[in-house]
Amino acid sequence: MDAKIIATRPFDGQRPGTSGLRKKVKVFRQPGYLENFVQAIFDTRADLKGGVLVLGGDGRYYNRHAIQIILRMAAANGMSKVLVGQGGILSTPAASCVIRKYRTQGGIILSASHNPGGPDADFGIKFNTPNGGPAPETVTEAIYARTGELDSYRTLEAADLDLDRLGEVKLGDMTVAIIDPVADYADLMESLFDFTAMRRLFDSGAFKMRFDAMHAVTGPYAIEILENRIGAMPGTVMNGKPLEDFGKGHPDPNLAHAKELVAMTKGADGLDFAAASDGDGDRNMILGKDCFVTPSDSLAILAANAHLIPGYQDGIAGIARSMPTSQAADRVAEALGITCFETPTGWKFFGNLLDAGRITLCGEESFGTGSDHVREKDGLWAVLFWLNLLAARKQPVARIVREHWHGFGRNYYTRHDYEAMDAQAAGDLMDHVRRLLPDLPGTKLGDYRVEYADDFAYTDPIDGSRSGGQGLRIGLEGGSRIIYRLSGTGTQGATLRVYLEFFEPDAARHNWETQAAMRPLILVARELAQIEARTGRTEPDVIT
Repeated sequence: MDAKIIATRPFDGQRPGTSGLRKKVKVFRQPGYLENFVQAIFDTRADLKGGVLVLGGDGRYYNRHAIQIILRMAAANGMSKVLVGQGGILSTPAASCVIRKYRTQGGIILSASHNPGGPDADFGIKFNTPNGGPAPETVTEAIYARTGELDSYRTLEAADLDLDRLGEVKLGDMTVAIIDPVADYADLMESLFDFTAMRRLFDSGAFKMRFDAMHAVTGPYAIEILENRIGAMPGTVMNGKPLEDFGKGHPDPNLAHAKELVAMTKGADGLDFAAASDGDGDRNMILGKDCFVTPSDSLAILAANAHLIPGYQDGIAGIARSMPTSQAADRVAEALGITCFETPTGWKFFGNLLDAGRITLCGEESFGTGSDHVREKDGLWAVLFWLNLLAARKQPVARIVREHWHGFGRNYYTRHDYEAMDAQAAGDLMDHVRRLLPDLPGTKLGDYRVEYADDFAYTDPIDGSRSGGQGLRIGLEGGSRIIYRLSGTGTQGATLRVYLEFFEPDAARHNWETQAAMRPLILVARELAQIEARTGRTEPDVIT
């Protein structure tokens, strides 16, 4: 079976964003569009020739078709073997697990994460390196540069393979192994957490929980681990069947898009614990009875209690958080005598720190938390960590959170998203704030005095690489902050994200409603950036 060389031409706009290349399905369906990006991966990763590749995705629309294209191209480009999740399914953390366990030369993950799915919705692709993590900027920039040079790609003429039958088949000279997408990941989770203690929690009959898989990839993983291995009641996992359009929902686990689950935690009869994960399984939302745990607080609480979990009982080496994530984890790190690193947004920035053993836990405010067990954020891992913590401390979620605030102070935190904005207007707004930065230190914004103001840049302490332009950061006296950043995860227009943080050390003031407590800071942030005047937006589209 000989390789075919197909003539092509470069496409504009194939530079990967924060987590790969994300566009509308109709863009990916253009003849040669997906093929060009995949060929660019193969051309720039010499170790893939004769090597092993992991391949899978979140099951969204176009996932299966894209896998068949990539398999034929992998065979034509000389790969020896591809490990494919059954049905084309692999959650993002599970893909990282498989890459690491079998020491492959990398993996291709097909997902647009928490973005909607369907013929008129979103699709995405990213390459993960042999450490199991997202490709660093040096790799993604090389891939992008190659997409601008391509005049052909390589493929085979072959029938589609059966992705649903476990086992090995040949495609040309290449072996395709259809693997159980859940087993390796579930085994890893069982090695980290005390499943017996969690089972006792469910067996008590006094503990009520639901996990919302949002008709996304985490459903099979949650059913196997929570219901089959730990013994949660059948039906604990809601919306557990992955669907190509996520049941026409928005698979983003936050207060705006998981309202049914949130409602189940309210009142005297509310659930004791509830959680959700997103499209590709790397994000998480944690809820208790009448209690929402912010991702920033979650990272800090897990770090403070890691010694209670079998996989982390010997302590943690360090913590890392993305720059927009609240500084709650910094206070825990200081108390533990370890370092807390502040990185740009994007899980790839944690990879070097994890590989070097400098950190054990890491997290982002965008509902992502993880550890050194894989090189991706991991939604179900965070849920299991919380379940193990509840079993160990024998306290409700709200009490654990309040006791943490009492010991470390509370970082009130919110993020306001202005979605699908005119890209030019969003860029002009950022330029306006950027011009103000040099003159802000020492001045007052409302009742807040500015300590520092900068356009955040990061120098990797491991390899010395530098990443600039990572968000506009304004630090205020007392530990409060305002941050402006344009998101790299959307597929149309621009998304302006405004992150706001207000530190309150006084325990008597820890029970305020978040948006009310932060209203003065919210107004300052809107006025400083001239959001309404420059964009016409009077309110954000999503508040988390």
